[in-house]
Amino acid sequence: MARKISGLKQLGNATPIPKSLSEAELERVANLHQDTPYVARFTCPEFTCLCPITGQPDFAHFVIDYVPKAWLLESKSLKLYLASFRNTGAFHEDATVGIAKRIVELIEPAWLRIGGYWYPRGGIPIDVFWQHGRPPEGVWIPDQGVSPYRGRG
Repeated sequence: MARKISGLKQLGNATPIPKSLSEAELERVANLHQDTPYVARFTCPEFTCLCPITGQPDFAHFVIDYVPKAWLLESKSLKLYLASFRNTGAFHEDATVGIAKRIVELIEPAWLRIGGYWYPRGGIPIDVFWQHGRPPEGVWIPDQGVSPYRGRG
């Protein structure tokens, strides 16, 4: 049986990909298990943005883990937010940390980490990691499961 959650603009509606970051809106829903510490994971293996200098496309694999408190990050809004980077110029570090900080601002998790595993630019892969807070004791936090870039070797 479908449950209607008030206040959401994107979930359950035809929603185009935002043309820019300023149009993109992250949404949240209430965490019905606030009394239980657990990890939620989002994986985005096909993130794209543009180099802010050359305009060439950059590609990354993101893994976002968080321990929610009162709020959960609504997944469709995250998908659309991440897709809005397609026409956005951003350095790897700025994109990775900026995404995480925007999520933290919205849902105020107990803990969050992001791994940005970027494909090589100029022959050099750049991986960016950021963490907010400390993981609560007793919470199982799995490895992000993304191997370091090895090229064809």
